[in-house]
Order: sequence, then C-alpha cells, then structure tokens
Amino acid sequence: MTFLFEYGLFLAKAITIVLAIGGVIILIVGASQKPKSATGEVELKDLSKKLKRNKKDFIEQTLDKKALKAYFKAQKKNKEEQLEAKAFVINFDGSSDAHEVNSLREEITAVLQIADKSKDSVIVNIDSGGGVVHGYGLGASQLKRITNAELPLTVCVDKIAASGGYMMACVADKIVAAPFSIIGSIGVIAQIPNFNKLLKKNDIDFEMITSGEFKRTLTLFGENTDKGREKFQQDVESTHGLFKEFVQTHRADIELEKVATGEYWFAMDAQKLGLVDELNTSDDYVLSLLESHQIYTVKYTSKKTLPEKFGLGVSQAVASATNNLWTKLQDIKW
Repeated sequence: MTFLFEYGLFLAKAITIVLAIGGVIILIVGASQKPKSATGEVELKDLSKKLKRNKKDFIEQTLDKKALKAYFKAQKKNKEEQLEAKAFVINFDGSSDAHEVNSLREEITAVLQIADKSKDSVIVNIDSGGGVVHGYGLGASQLKRITNAELPLTVCVDKIAASGGYMMACVADKIVAAPFSIIGSIGVIAQIPNFNKLLKKNDIDFEMITSGEFKRTLTLFGENTDKGREKFQQDVESTHGLFKEFVQTHRADIELEKVATGEYWFAMDAQKLGLVDELNTSDDYVLSLLESHQIYTVKYTSKKTLPEKFGLGVSQAVASATNNLWTKLQDIKW
C-alpha cells in the first residue's frame, strides 16, 4: 500500500510538471504569433425559419391526427415562398463604457451593404441605462447611419433605455417599449471622489502640472477650487444642453423642459409624454412582421487570439482596466 501511495504521488507530480511545461510552450508560441487584422465576423441567421419551425413543432404536438392531416394538406396547398421584404434585427446591450458600439458599427455596416431601402427595415433592441458621453454619442451616430440611408428604423425596449440608452433610441422612426420598461433620464451626471484631505493627513504631496487654465477643473488628488467647480458645472450644463437639443431634433413634438429633468418613467407614462410611440414587447413586434417580412438576426462575433484564449493578455487587461477606471472616475456620463 505504501508503494502504491508513493507511486501515485510520483505520477501526479510527473503529470503536473508535464502539463506545466506544455502550458508554458503554448503560451510562448502564442506570444510569438503576430496578431491578425481580422478579429471577427458578422453572422446572419434566419429568424423567420426558426419561428415557423417552432410553430410547426408545437402544432404537431397539440393537434390530433385528423386535424394534423388537414393542417399539412392546407400547408401543402398554400406553399410558403421566400418573402421579398426583409427585416434585420440587431441587439444592443449597452454597458457603462459603451464598448458594445464596436460590434454595433460592424453589424450596421453589414446591413447597409445588403438592405433595400424600398422594402427592407431594421429593428434594434436596446437594453441600456446609459454611460459615457462619447461612447453613447457614437452609438447614436451609428443608428443615425440607418436613417440616413432611408431605411425605416424601429427601436424596441423591453427593459430599459435611459440616459444614453434613450439618446440612441430617439434616433428611430418609431420607439416600441414594453409597458413597464424604463424610459427617459434625459440628464447628465458627473461624480469625482477627492482624496486630497487623506493625502494631507498622511503628509503626501501631490503635484499636477497643466498648460491652460481649465485643462483640469476638478482632480482626484489635488485641492479643488470654487473656480474649478464652477467651470466643471458649466461643462455639465453644456453637455446637458447638447443632449436636450439632440432629443428635440429627433422627437420634435415632446415638451422638452418637461421631460429633460433627469427623471425616468415607465413606458406607459412615457408614451403620454411622447417619449414612446407604441406599447409592445420586442417579441410581439417581430411576430407582427412574420407574414410580411423575412426576418434575420445580425450579430458580430469577435475571434479570440491564441494568447487571449490561454490568458496571456491578463497583464494587459489589468493595465487597461486601471486606465479605464481612471478615465471613468473623471468622465461626464449620461
């Protein structure tokens, strides 16, 4: 028994060493490879086919033999043909830094290359509570590409389109929202912690050299001034003004001062304020197009490199996350 125990322990150590060496070799090979320029691809899937197949499977399980035979006879007589009009469905689940816009731009580019403005349309499902100004500003600009191409654009909101999320939604020709989804929050917020008192308490000096009076208004570690606070407030108000102007341009009938207070509403109330056009779920809205459009989902999928797969990019990810945190702490958000 002692021999077997020692042999098993030796075997476990040997396997561990072999795996460790193999892992190191894989990582070295991966690190030596040059990154490829092509990092992903756009996938187009036939949603109409999936929905109709599900319907067929459900009918087969619920009808008796006689009714099922009559159903198949009717289906054979009225053989379905590929519909000419197409509807392209894109999903946008936005985070605070709006990095999902990178995929959105690829998806929209793909749609614009194949869509026919005379009969096709685009549906974008938005789920976002907003985030950084520049990220969601670019997201709205990407959706604007669709309307600029004269393609009908419908935005569906099942859960939330607030702040930057609503900024993107208001670009659409029509906003469809589930009754209890959250809509609005047309406002701007900026929060910056300041550690100056903590540094002074521990006899730590902080120096910051800038060129230009307002290169930095408020800081994380320096001593903030009333003049800096006043300038920062002006920047926030200016950003809010741009936000309001953008919404008013795309939703001309709303009472801007009534809805641009930073408040949010459930869609049932938002519809009364003109922020939403129709109360419905994205599922039912898509189903309403099933008989008139061939429906496709459009999704951009990024490809991971070998180093990313084996975790070689951890240090770069940590550095990137630290840099992003520093940026976010100082960012104005909507």
